[in-house]
Amino acid sequence: MHPPLRKAVFPAAGLGTRFLPATKAQPKEMLTLVDKPVIQYGVEEAVASGLTNIILVTGRGKNAIEDHFDVSAELESFLETRGKTDLLEEVRAISNLINVAYVRQGEPLGLGHAVLVTEDLVAGEPFAVVLADDVIDAEPAGLRQMIEVYQRTGAPVIAVERVPEDSVSSYGIVDVEPAPELGLGVHRIRHMVEKPPRAEAPSNLAIIGRYILTSDIFPALHDTARDRSGEIQLTNGLRRLLDTRPVYAFEIDGVRHDAGNKLGFLKAVVYFALKRPDLAAPFREYLASLDTTRGR
Repeated sequence: MHPPLRKAVFPAAGLGTRFLPATKAQPKEMLTLVDKPVIQYGVEEAVASGLTNIILVTGRGKNAIEDHFDVSAELESFLETRGKTDLLEEVRAISNLINVAYVRQGEPLGLGHAVLVTEDLVAGEPFAVVLADDVIDAEPAGLRQMIEVYQRTGAPVIAVERVPEDSVSSYGIVDVEPAPELGLGVHRIRHMVEKPPRAEAPSNLAIIGRYILTSDIFPALHDTARDRSGEIQLTNGLRRLLDTRPVYAFEIDGVRHDAGNKLGFLKAVVYFALKRPDLAAPFREYLASLDTTRGR
């Protein structure tokens, strides 16, 4: 029996420069897909996977994230007196479903460093890492699917997705061997390479923003040198683990949107709007009526 997962780490200390000027005064994680901040999609995925202890790694200017997951007595009172019960329940659910702890990263020194600063809060347990930029719509939840692989192996599990060959240099890429005994979509990792040239990529299986990690990642990260930009990369720490234990890659059965770039963000807005019963029909009609030549 492997130790159960209870905690999910959300690195959220980045500066969000891809979305300037929108992110000059608000965290990129608080940009909304329809009417819900990007980071809330990830938190709801964690809750749906049984992980209600949330560790948010924040930095300067990220207070809006903390406020969003905190109780807002004034807002709740306002909604209650106006009889807006549906909205009241939705607002209360945000703070009632989870236990949140916060830790400051200080400087954004890479994903590996963001994981390192949670070491005391993780306290020797296995845990998930969720990059909120990757919004995954899946049933069962993407993390839940990964946890099932962890429960069978007791080993770290990294989410991967097949990407076009001309995109491999934008991702960490894994070299894998089949692991059919563990189920569909599971691979044992032989090696991983951070953003390889297309000609040198061992596959088109790209690492995406979901990880199930065990506590031995922390000594591995402590021993991981900083890269040329001065950052500690989680991929490099995982590569050290490969010398001592199995690490698995898993293809989540679901739809992923990279909301960390503008085009991916816009696609995600359209996708989730079209899933809404109150918006789908009029929004689809509007999209069909668009004449992009007007206004030129």
